[in-house]
Amino acid sequence: MPNSLLRQIPKVDSILESAGWASLVSACPESIAKDVLREHLDSLRLDIREGRVVSVPSIDEIVTAVGIKAAALIEPGLKRVINATGVIIHTNLGRSLLARRAVNAIMRVATGYSNLEYDIGKGVRGSRYDHCRSVLRRLTGAEDALVVNNNAGAVFLILNTLAEGKEVIISRGELIEIGGSFRIPDVMKKSGAVLREVGTTNRTYIEDFERAIGDNTGLIMKAHTSNYRIRGFTHEVPSEKLVALGKRYNIPTYYDTGSGLFYNFEGLGASGEPLIPEELKKGFDVVSFSGDKLLGAPQAGIVIGGEGCLEAMKKNPMTRALRPDKFTLAGLEATLLLCLDPDSAASGIPTIRMILEDKGAVAKRARRIASQLRKECPDAGVSIIDVDSEVGGGSFPDMVIPSVGVALEPRTMTIATLEAKLRRLPLPVIARIERERLILDVRTVLTEDEGDLVAAVTAAFENGR
Repeated sequence: MPNSLLRQIPKVDSILESAGWASLVSACPESIAKDVLREHLDSLRLDIREGRVVSVPSIDEIVTAVGIKAAALIEPGLKRVINATGVIIHTNLGRSLLARRAVNAIMRVATGYSNLEYDIGKGVRGSRYDHCRSVLRRLTGAEDALVVNNNAGAVFLILNTLAEGKEVIISRGELIEIGGSFRIPDVMKKSGAVLREVGTTNRTYIEDFERAIGDNTGLIMKAHTSNYRIRGFTHEVPSEKLVALGKRYNIPTYYDTGSGLFYNFEGLGASGEPLIPEELKKGFDVVSFSGDKLLGAPQAGIVIGGEGCLEAMKKNPMTRALRPDKFTLAGLEATLLLCLDPDSAASGIPTIRMILEDKGAVAKRARRIASQLRKECPDAGVSIIDVDSEVGGGSFPDMVIPSVGVALEPRTMTIATLEAKLRRLPLPVIARIERERLILDVRTVLTEDEGDLVAAVTAAFENGR
């Protein structure tokens, strides 16, 4: 029986000469299609020998199966999704969305040549680090500024430049870990600096820092505990005291602030999040923060501070390994220019706009989405509920943003099945499950994505029938 079935498998030449194959290779590279065909036929032969297949598929069926597999191979792995989780700076979903001005700026340098490292005024080679320097100095009051590829890179570069082979004093309660197992002690070790932790997890005093100062002290460091809070019987050394201590002993001071917040936006507040210009005014020699969190720009690490410290970093050979590309610089500069005016930042930067959006406006959008879903999805119970959104990205961990969601209760499938179907659509919808309902938090659904969201949910229910 197996041998008889094996002889019935269509010849490769017959498959390659079929009309279906011609259609397939018009949409897919032929080399990829042939590789998939070879693998598919090998798998078919194995299934026949082991008794899993009792009939041989036709040429058309084989071509269809190969087409599906080949299409999956050439489909980009990085794709757009609809974020209905209610987490605004979602680390797993690409963090902050870019402002339209930032997107346009990236498009301009992506589709044409640019003065990335060319001084137009002088007609000589320039530096890519000049493009964001001016606006960062204006925004923060810093003497100098430097952009690298992310804030982890900034932390590494600062430690390596200012304290390689020397001790860095930091409070034990600030030895943070963020997503992806980024830990201050590990980065410090790789940078060549020596960790000198002081105090206890919940209480550290200025005396602890002063007692730790010695001949081999290279840096006094503070790290913002952006993704957790220590409460109760606690004590933290104020920035001003750390700076004063550093000046007294002629030791540079550094603050890793994590997220980049420039303004105390009305309705947002800055409770628990450091304002970059204010921290620099306290006298830190160096301050670093992320571009793709509260700043709402592309992924970048931004270093600001004294000219001497920054100049030393620019001369560090590791700076080249950490340098940003032209797309990052274009998007970051456009976002920073928006930040020159708080109102423009609040309206033009999606991250800030989502955080500040009035609950009433979110509710209005939720009602519009729910009304359409009731018409298109008769197999689902659709209701509007109050939910809580989060800022995410390790920013404002205590902040709860009142929001409105659309709750779905499917009648023809389980909640888990619906969630999986939405996640596996060509345009995936990422939602959350609470109390046996699938919740679409509308705060993180872009207005222009509402139609696609309704179409996606409708498709998930139609496929489930």
